[in-house]
Amino acid sequence: MKIVIIGTVASSFLGFRADLIKSLLEKKHTVYAFTSEYSKEQLSLIESSGVIPVTYKLSRGGISPLADIKSIYELSKKIKKIAPGLVFCYFSKPVIFGTMAAKLAKVPKVIGMLEGLGYTFTEQPNQVSRKTRVIKKAQVLLYKIALPQLDKIIFLNSDDPKDLLDKYSIKVKQVEVLGGIGLNLEDYRYSSVYPTQPTFIFIARLLAEKGIHDYIAATKIVRNSYPNAKFIVLGIIDKKALGALTEEELQEVTQANIVEYPGHVNNVSEWIRNSSVFVLPSYYREGVPRSTQEAMAIGRAVITTDVPGCRETVVDGVNGFLVEKWNPQALAEKMIYFIENPEDIKKMGYESYKIAQEKFDADKVNKRLINMLGL
Repeated sequence: MKIVIIGTVASSFLGFRADLIKSLLEKKHTVYAFTSEYSKEQLSLIESSGVIPVTYKLSRGGISPLADIKSIYELSKKIKKIAPGLVFCYFSKPVIFGTMAAKLAKVPKVIGMLEGLGYTFTEQPNQVSRKTRVIKKAQVLLYKIALPQLDKIIFLNSDDPKDLLDKYSIKVKQVEVLGGIGLNLEDYRYSSVYPTQPTFIFIARLLAEKGIHDYIAATKIVRNSYPNAKFIVLGIIDKKALGALTEEELQEVTQANIVEYPGHVNNVSEWIRNSSVFVLPSYYREGVPRSTQEAMAIGRAVITTDVPGCRETVVDGVNGFLVEKWNPQALAEKMIYFIENPEDIKKMGYESYKIAQEKFDADKVNKRLINMLGL
């Protein structure tokens, strides 16, 4: 069968979709990867993996009705030329516009996957901006148009269908919950070796909604009582994002030895292995955070927030702790728990590993996803 997969950034095909695509190719399907953000090198890498890359135009940010209608029409022509048996869209805009284009091209089966509801659906500690409220209204309207046309919609967690479909009365034919996009566990081998110094690691873009400010505030509380504890931050600064950690703020906490920031690294799994506990105090509308899955596969206990997506990764008190969002004090208390109960670092880390083996093994996840796609 010819299968069209519509995403946005080419790197997501090479990273997060590689195992799924490999499984589809092994089943002798012909796979087309539609990407709107790419480099020549990325297109070559996609092609060398046995997939046919197809480029298309779609603005990721903002909503321009005329430009979007034109994009749908142009996209539908490219899909119609291929005449696939299935179109599979992921990410918000491809799910909306890819679905409309696929229906226009009279594709027999169209399935979408939303990996979290994203920034516009993220509850903020302060008032949400007028622009965000307008974008959210427009997004909900477009979902109401597009999602009923899908043969099936797949979510990663059980909160998202409630907060999108039920809350806004969006009727869909069929809903499935996948539970995470999965990892190649060979790349994230279990390690029972821990540093002698209690070491906490945060891995995410340095955004307010990913919890970087709460993490830093909690480290300051912990260091007052346990100055030998070590805190690592991995992630990039987003200069355009509202409320993101600034370079000045980062420099201030690194120079004061509050956190260690090595900058860009290519060996994230090694940094996780050299840590004791993984911490992600995110309040972003995650699907299921990939960084947490990686830490769990390596065998690290997790402290994260009791919010949609994040709560899918922790059984409270078993492989880590769930804490209230926007609460650095609660976060600090759980870090201190691990410092004072070091035997639970290893015990809960092993429980994380067992959960990752069951829930996040790419082989198992891809089998579930391929079954959901009816292939």
